[in-house]
Amino acid sequence: MTDRTTKVLTENADDLLRYFRRRVGSDDAPDLLADTLMTAWRRAPALPQDPGEARAWLFGIAHKTLLNHRRGIQRRTRLADRVRTLVATADVAPAADAGLDVRAAINALDPKHAEIVRLVHWEGFTLAHVADILNQPASTVRNHYQQAKQQLREALQAAATC
Repeated sequence: MTDRTTKVLTENADDLLRYFRRRVGSDDAPDLLADTLMTAWRRAPALPQDPGEARAWLFGIAHKTLLNHRRGIQRRTRLADRVRTLVATADVAPAADAGLDVRAAINALDPKHAEIVRLVHWEGFTLAHVADILNQPASTVRNHYQQAKQQLREALQAAATC
């Protein structure tokens, strides 16, 4: 089976590559050929004995590979369109110098406290989610968050009086 399969795949590889090149161009054709040959190799027990039928069988696999490729392109295009829409409708980021005192106060915190504050206030996570993200007990995260809020309050009050 292995020698026969290898022979059929080798004899038809150039034709399959031309098939793909005519449909998707030279950039994607080799990848589609590789996918087709791997699928055919995995399905080798189903390879027909007749050479003409074996060739048609391979081109059937190639056709399905091409359809999958096109569906993937369509999915990526739709996703890119959605991302562009989200970016276009997203809130405009504040100026780079806006909130420097707050950023400085957060950066002055213990790194584990600062990360909790960022995850809650910048990324919009709940404390329960932050606990999952940091792989820490929720009670520990709540305690660290309370400590961070107190330290931020003190730092911002000190900055306001200067």
